Amino acid sequence: MSTNYGYLYNIEGWGDPYFAVNSSGNISVKTNGVETTSEQEIDLLAAVKAATAKNLQFPLILRFPDVLKHRLDSLYTAFINAIQYTGYNSHYQGVFPVKVNQNKDVVDNLVNFGKGHVVKFGEDHYYNFGLEAGSKPELLLAMHSLINGSPEAYLVCNGYKDMDYISLALVARTIKLNTIIVLELEDEVDTVVAASKKLNIRPVLGIRARLLTTNPGHFGSTSGKHGKFGLLEAQIYAVAKKLEQLGMLDCLKLLHFHIGSQIPTTSILSSAVREASGYYCNLVKMGAPMGTLDIGGGLGIDYDGTRSGSSDMSVAYGFEEYASAVVQAAKLVCNQNGVQHPVLCSESGRALASHHSILIYDALSVVEDPSDSVSSDELISRLDELVGNPTKLHANLKSAVRSRDSNNNTSRAHADQLKKHGVEIFKLSRRLAKQLEAAGETTYSYHANLSVFSLTPDFWGIKQLFPILPIHRLNEQPTQKGTLIDLTCDSDGKIDQFIGEALTLPLHALEQSGGGYYIGTFLAGAYQEPLGCKHNLFGGPTLVRVDSTAGSSGGFTVELLATGPSAADQLKAMHHDPDEIMNDIAKQGAEADDWTENIVKKVLGDMPYLFGAA
Repeated sequence: MSTNYGYLYNIEGWGDPYFAVNSSGNISVKTNGVETTSEQEIDLLAAVKAATAKNLQFPLILRFPDVLKHRLDSLYTAFINAIQYTGYNSHYQGVFPVKVNQNKDVVDNLVNFGKGHVVKFGEDHYYNFGLEAGSKPELLLAMHSLINGSPEAYLVCNGYKDMDYISLALVARTIKLNTIIVLELEDEVDTVVAASKKLNIRPVLGIRARLLTTNPGHFGSTSGKHGKFGLLEAQIYAVAKKLEQLGMLDCLKLLHFHIGSQIPTTSILSSAVREASGYYCNLVKMGAPMGTLDIGGGLGIDYDGTRSGSSDMSVAYGFEEYASAVVQAAKLVCNQNGVQHPVLCSESGRALASHHSILIYDALSVVEDPSDSVSSDELISRLDELVGNPTKLHANLKSAVRSRDSNNNTSRAHADQLKKHGVEIFKLSRRLAKQLEAAGETTYSYHANLSVFSLTPDFWGIKQLFPILPIHRLNEQPTQKGTLIDLTCDSDGKIDQFIGEALTLPLHALEQSGGGYYIGTFLAGAYQEPLGCKHNLFGGPTLVRVDSTAGSSGGFTVELLATGPSAADQLKAMHHDPDEIMNDIAKQGAEADDWTENIVKKVLGDMPYLFGAA
């Protein structure tokens, strides 16, 4: 029996229940989670080879819509169970924030799956799953998609709103979409009233609360009283009073909050829901009809598989615990206030979309890294120089704080110096840690067919870590430790941090026969596509849909969704004219001599793919 080296990448931690290593040493995709039979598992390498057999080019993004559906089913099942077990007297219906992945196939799939239902506890539970939009283009695509969705599905309108945005949202109600305009600023009331009167369309409104409950970590910067969006408690009631004076309090039917993505623990979630439920109950007592509590996003995923909740890479709960915390907190506060239980809505995007999309790229070459010639003694000496005596460092910190009150310039100078030293200490410490990790080992740079900036921008921008591993040869022991270098000319175009706080990744030697070595980045289906940039004008990935084939062993079909943009597309995005470029280059060759003209024609003729031809 062959050895399974998947444990080196903690697949059982972050991959459960969708990814595992099969008997061939390849990653298998379990599209129905724990309900997937062995015959239904899809061999990821086989899916990649089926795509390349159609001459589809790397990098590839493989989408598994069955996984997307299973995530949605699991979320609804968790809430239905929690509602049943706690005796909650309303229901759950969520929305997908399209900013997470605006791709048409993803949005349309979710809207279609959102028309479904499940029979639980002898009753039909309909999903009525909807969409959330934060800009005019997003609102337009959401309106178009929801035309074919459930009539009861919410279309939640968040974000900054000008007159055009609000007018579009009001028009959405006239075409029978269940549209709710969420007020983020007090001034938006006047814009909504003006648009409503101009179009003679009565709105349905919500208010976004800026809670005092905070979410620690990078993703919590939108939480707390200094958060970017929403209204504080007194402002919420002031808006309700204003609506009452305008004869529009009956339009107010939803309270919304969002304390940031990747909420690490259910205790933080419970605190936020209890606080918001209190505001909700007070609005009901003021005479607003209300009806829905929108808890926003924040349902996290376990990127590193530790289930620790101690960093932005992990959360200490699953769907069941999340739903139970929400339902119990809302029920407790509403019961205390004698208020009817609201419909519960969440804007879960990352938790729905991340698993269903896998980025695949091939390793093109590998080179041995030069050894770090800086000795440990030299690094320690430099650290001593920066930190100095701990007592002195403490005194400098106190001086920086105290000088704030008397001289802002002095304070900034102290703070800047301490920040500079802190950054240098961090870099030196990391360098030493890397030396210790690689002591006595040779490390390698694998040149991978990707751009970090366009395909995993969150790694470059905020050091978001994703599970990365070869998708095959996992029955062979990887003998090399490496980092991934992308094809851009930028020094930041590399992946040198991995889950488990590792600075290298176990990898196999490239085969001398030239066989492809395929690496996958997993859990990257949220945010990466819309955030990707055009660094070096590299094209985007080829998008491929992989559907399970019912009734066949490991059966699947591969469908091209979209090829990556050509060189011409990328040039047009930067306002260049590709035809002019081609013609002028050809003209310059023709004006030289026959040999030059022929060479120019041959080279350009051999690369039609650059300008969009197949």
